[in-house]
Amino acid sequence: MTQEITDFAKHLADISCEVIRPYFRSNVGVIDKADDSPVTVADRNAEEVMRKAIEEKYPTHAIFGEEHGVKEGEGTSMWVLDPIDGTRSFICGAPWFGTLVAYLEQGVPQTGVLNIPMMGEQWVGTSAGTTYNGQACQVRTGIGFEEASLFTTDPELFDVEQRVSFERVKGKVKTVRYGADCYAYALLASGHIDLVIEAGLKPYDVMALVPVIKGAGGIVTGWKGEEVTMDWDGRLLASATIELHEKALQELAGS
Repeated sequence: MTQEITDFAKHLADISCEVIRPYFRSNVGVIDKADDSPVTVADRNAEEVMRKAIEEKYPTHAIFGEEHGVKEGEGTSMWVLDPIDGTRSFICGAPWFGTLVAYLEQGVPQTGVLNIPMMGEQWVGTSAGTTYNGQACQVRTGIGFEEASLFTTDPELFDVEQRVSFERVKGKVKTVRYGADCYAYALLASGHIDLVIEAGLKPYDVMALVPVIKGAGGIVTGWKGEEVTMDWDGRLLASATIELHEKALQELAGS
């Protein structure tokens, strides 16, 4: 069942990619949602095709998608979908936006696919490990906190208190970069960067990333070290090693 689910998760990413690609850099219309975040016809159509495929193959499974909400299931299986993570990047013609597909059992992510449609890159995470385009990948080790590289999507997304916490970590590491959306987690899983700090996230932003990071040997929790679940508070810390993670948690807490 596990391999079947993993293969199907990859299939979902592939069919969403076929929908998304024709819209890229095509001046597609943008709609502002109730929370002022943008959405395009590409987001909505890509999620629709994935949901239809799930409903046909696994009609009893629940579905939670960013664009089309929740479909209740009959058991403990759930798919969590984000058709375009990084819609602003997509709208601007930047190619590092991604499609996120997660499979959960009893609320715990089991399989995650991070697909970068326009760059032909795909990370797949399970309890057996993480692959990049079919080859095993892992986080890098042996990097001290003062030598670490830190990514976040946009520091303006932090509230005042969160920004202060982020700045404490930023002041201690070597390199800080912005704007990579979900691609930052891919870089972490492949051993190129060391830390990602975010806030204000939703389950569809994260559930696929948890198996990808963990499968590559990394650590991902909330800002207090708690497990990332469907009802966690939206703050995320992903790290290449436990040493970096513990130090970052201390800085975030101001201790």
